[in-house]
Amino acid sequence: MSGVTLLGPVEIRELAGRLGVQPTKKLGQNFVVDANTVRKIVTAANVAAGDRVVEVGPGLGSLTLGLLEAGARVVAVEIDKRLAEELPTTVARMAPGADLTVLAEDALRVQDLPGEPTRLVANLPYNVSVPVLLHLMETVPSLTAGVVMVQAEVGYRLAADPGSKVYGSPSVKAAWYGSWRIAGTVSRQVFWPVPNVDSVLVEFARHAEPFGTEEERSRTFALVDAAFAQRRKMLRQSLGPVLGNAQAASAVLERAGVEPTARGESLTVHDFARIASVSA
Repeated sequence: MSGVTLLGPVEIRELAGRLGVQPTKKLGQNFVVDANTVRKIVTAANVAAGDRVVEVGPGLGSLTLGLLEAGARVVAVEIDKRLAEELPTTVARMAPGADLTVLAEDALRVQDLPGEPTRLVANLPYNVSVPVLLHLMETVPSLTAGVVMVQAEVGYRLAADPGSKVYGSPSVKAAWYGSWRIAGTVSRQVFWPVPNVDSVLVEFARHAEPFGTEEERSRTFALVDAAFAQRRKMLRQSLGPVLGNAQAASAVLERAGVEPTARGESLTVHDFARIASVSA
């Protein structure tokens, strides 16, 4: 979309000052102040004109304007009421005529989104990034792909393979919905305030077919939570409370073709789903 102006450091600080907004750790607010980084994210997400995009935590509108510049139709979900109320004004000034819908809501409570967005592109609040991602993947089936910026530690967990040191519950649960990979790194210096952690871009693509039913997902995730709550224990022990006891867990695991002495970090999402199916 032509005629769009992106926000820079000066405009962002002026806007925040006028609104009386001081970025808070509680809401995980670190605003992107570099236009090149905004365009890097939009490019990594393969956003094209006409795409329906949902953005979580738009803040002052840096990434929102980048998405609109690419011609996307954006639904922005913002929990901070001041920011939600100001965003349409900012967009009207910087991107006249752009297609924007703002929802002043908590992304963790959203149950449906207007327009059936197909892409998620967001600088996610670091303190709730995984819960928000999993919630949206569960409740917005129209989402097929996207790129999110998260704390590096979280991003590597989401994209981890079984057997790696950072493989855990988020890795397995994310894999239920699709494939995930690290799509780039982001300098701390492009944020205001500068965070004390590194950031990465994580790209995802949803599986073409649903991995399982909601009931199957619920049973599988319960097993995943139990396995990684005590990740140093063998599965026959860690899954005992969920499957009855250690003896019952061993029997289920053997029927599922999984060694009872294995640990959760060695299992794929398919393995966990198979255990859930056998135990049903």
